[in-house]
Amino acid sequence: MLQFWFEAAVVLWLIPASVCAAARLYTEDDPLVILSSSSLKPAVSNSSSAWLVQFYSSWCGHCIQYSSTWRALAQDVKDWQQALSVAVLDCAQEENFDVCKEYSIKFYPTFKYFRAHSPETDRGTTYRGADREIQSVRQLMVNILQNHTKLDWPDHCPPLEPYSSVQLLPLLGQRSDHYTAIIIEGPESYVGREVILDLLQYSGVQVKRALSSDLPLLDALKITAFPSIYLLHPNGTHTHLHIQKRLRFFFSSLLRTLPGVQRRLKLSSSSSSSDSQLVALPDKHSTEPWRDFDRSKVYTADLESALHYLLRVELATHNTLEGEELKIFKDFVTLVAKLYPGGGSVVKLMETLSDWLLSLPLQRIPYQAVLDLVDNKMRISGVFLGAELRWVGCQGSRAGLRGYPCSLWTLFHVLTIQHEATPTALDNTALEDDAAAVLQVMRRYIRTFFGCEQCGRHFEEAAAASMETVQSREQQILWLWNQHNMVNNRLAGSLSDDPLFPKSPWPSPSLCSSCHEEKNGVHVWNQDNVLLFLRQHYGASNLSPKYSLTPPRLPAPPADPEPTQSSRPQEEVKKQRGEGGEEMKEPKRRVEEQLEPRPGHQDLGGAGGGAAGGGVWILGLGFNSVDMSLCVVLYVCSCLFLMLLFFFFKVRSRRWKLRHLRFHV
Repeated sequence: MLQFWFEAAVVLWLIPASVCAAARLYTEDDPLVILSSSSLKPAVSNSSSAWLVQFYSSWCGHCIQYSSTWRALAQDVKDWQQALSVAVLDCAQEENFDVCKEYSIKFYPTFKYFRAHSPETDRGTTYRGADREIQSVRQLMVNILQNHTKLDWPDHCPPLEPYSSVQLLPLLGQRSDHYTAIIIEGPESYVGREVILDLLQYSGVQVKRALSSDLPLLDALKITAFPSIYLLHPNGTHTHLHIQKRLRFFFSSLLRTLPGVQRRLKLSSSSSSSDSQLVALPDKHSTEPWRDFDRSKVYTADLESALHYLLRVELATHNTLEGEELKIFKDFVTLVAKLYPGGGSVVKLMETLSDWLLSLPLQRIPYQAVLDLVDNKMRISGVFLGAELRWVGCQGSRAGLRGYPCSLWTLFHVLTIQHEATPTALDNTALEDDAAAVLQVMRRYIRTFFGCEQCGRHFEEAAAASMETVQSREQQILWLWNQHNMVNNRLAGSLSDDPLFPKSPWPSPSLCSSCHEEKNGVHVWNQDNVLLFLRQHYGASNLSPKYSLTPPRLPAPPADPEPTQSSRPQEEVKKQRGEGGEEMKEPKRRVEEQLEPRPGHQDLGGAGGGAAGGGVWILGLGFNSVDMSLCVVLYVCSCLFLMLLFFFFKVRSRRWKLRHLRFHV
């Protein structure tokens, strides 16, 4: 009897654990649809797309083990959703008992597929294949689509049947408004059909497939290796494209990066494709000039623009810095001062700012003092940070896309590489013992200061889940790269995705073909080659100074300023701040307004400060040379006065002792 109660207690203890595991098995963040008893029939009945549904049980050990494979499959075919959707339904949930019984689910997991436009009485077709790996199930999905007839064909699924030479050869030399990619492959190959579905969410290109048995086509196009891709340009020209590796991922990535090929935005079903293309057009009314750039380069103009926005706009919203905020800011400034590559005026500014922050005994500082130093009101030679947003590699097709977030990612990528390349750079900074020092500073900064609150929350969740596993500087580089790809994957196709620079796995095969491999038909990263690429791409030798602002020549202050000397012209102050350009944005003008003198504060040339118009500002706190001279004079006078008091009382005390030491007879 005792043994029975013990076993019952163990079972009751295990049930909540399995339920908790089920709750974490699939989430809304996964690229699949989570169905229930109330949503299954409306989803699969008379649907414009086909469905592949996994019926599983949360207490089934094999289902739990298989969840990572199913999630990876959904991620691999997420661009196929308009033709075929991937879904799950948990039969262990009490509310789903009846619907699982209705659909004859007896074993777990059970896979059923539903054809497009199926009636409500359809209970799906069970897949009984023993091979449930990603490549096999993906090919099953292609077969499911091809088994549709013309009457029930999915609404948004393009033709998957091969074209003949009679249909394709007349297209050569014809002009059109899009690219036409012809993939020639063997009869048993699935590459062509998979690439067609991979490009389903993209406009500006049509993919057709042909078979290697079509000899007239092969002779006309001079194709000898398979699979191959032949591209017809909109202007009527055509060429055989070279592919580093004849793999599905390489074909799809190459077509996605063609000029004018854009990912369609995730709009409502009532929106037409032409509407989505109109939304994706660049802003022709933007006054920001377009800057040609090389995608294989990193531009210092992006890094400087990131620091300009960070220091003059994002942090300027804080009137004061104190406590934990001040410590995080000090760590960030120290990190940039020690690891920013190339030296120059930016490094000198950050070193000056770092030395000043570390020398202050204050626990609270006004941020206006930091702005004074960033704007170089002390006129220190060689200190300069351009007050202008000049996006190059991070420029977007219109205002509001890419820009600051892109440049901030780039800045921290560069810092991780420099942290590995210069192991002793952070010595004696209290950051030297942390192998993930850059990530920790980045995490605290984004959590505390980054303007996008939701983005900061997502990054904090990712950091809390896996950042503690980073034990080396190489792992730090790869963790940030992997996290950046995960963010791009989550935001791909959203309103924040730039259609001219769609978010996709990076680096692309055109930048690093050796970084990409396939294992069992699934794309995988060669992380050793990725690490080599990141070291080269974000290394100091790959930084381009093109488009960077050059420091202006500061006029030397007068050697002996006269009290009646007029102040520096306001135009000269604006020149040093980098004002006056048409490319300046509204945040910059707001920062300039914050830099104007306030009531009760002195400015260069302001009332009460005209006598010190040519003076040098001390510590960026508003003290000029006259103020410091007065302090010195008062200090000397005080010392003299104290010395006089000392000698006066010393003489008096000596006389008093002599008077009282006389003996009376």
